[in-house]
Amino acid sequence: MRIVINDDEVEKAVVSLLKHIPNNKILIDHFLDRCQEAEVDAIFDGENFHVMGVMEHIEPAGIHSGDSNAVLPAFNLTPLVVETMEYYSEKIARALDIRGLINIQFAIKDGKVYVIEANPRASRTTPFIAKAYGIPYLNIATKVMLGAAKLTEFNLEKKLDGYAIKEPVFSFNKFPGVNKELGPEMKSTGEAIRFIKDLRDPYFRQLYKERSMHLSK
Repeated sequence: MRIVINDDEVEKAVVSLLKHIPNNKILIDHFLDRCQEAEVDAIFDGENFHVMGVMEHIEPAGIHSGDSNAVLPAFNLTPLVVETMEYYSEKIARALDIRGLINIQFAIKDGKVYVIEANPRASRTTPFIAKAYGIPYLNIATKVMLGAAKLTEFNLEKKLDGYAIKEPVFSFNKFPGVNKELGPEMKSTGEAIRFIKDLRDPYFRQLYKERSMHLSK
């Protein structure tokens, strides 16, 4: 996956890709520059839809979600944006007629919400949200997927005093030759969780201050 910004870069990227994967197909999408990214994790049992969490990324859309720091719950999105994301998520889950977990990633540009992708499966954020809110979402989703229970049978009260930050873990010291610039291809090898009381937390403020809305190619 690559980000290109002009015709020459498109041509070079296509030639390079087809050289390594001849007779294959290439998908070209319009890229939204310098926009926010957020994601919704949810469970659908065929009747009831439950939003497990809305996470707001600190890095811009275009950085792989696995390499982004993300905050639960969203801290800077407007209520209308969050409501729109949740509305789209439910519409997609019902249209796909899934049973169980779904993760949907969004890009937000000038207040408009765009769907990046929908993954009808458990994502790496599922155990993070379960840990942050103290709810056994994986166990619940498994029972829902098997048709053994409905969402209404569980206590889904969320318990989180403050915010939880998902931090990517990189192993660049073990792979010194790897390019450390972040982009659409995932480079992290794990994740950690950090709890903060509020947005005045020094760690969060420094992290947010140093964020860049510009992407490396």
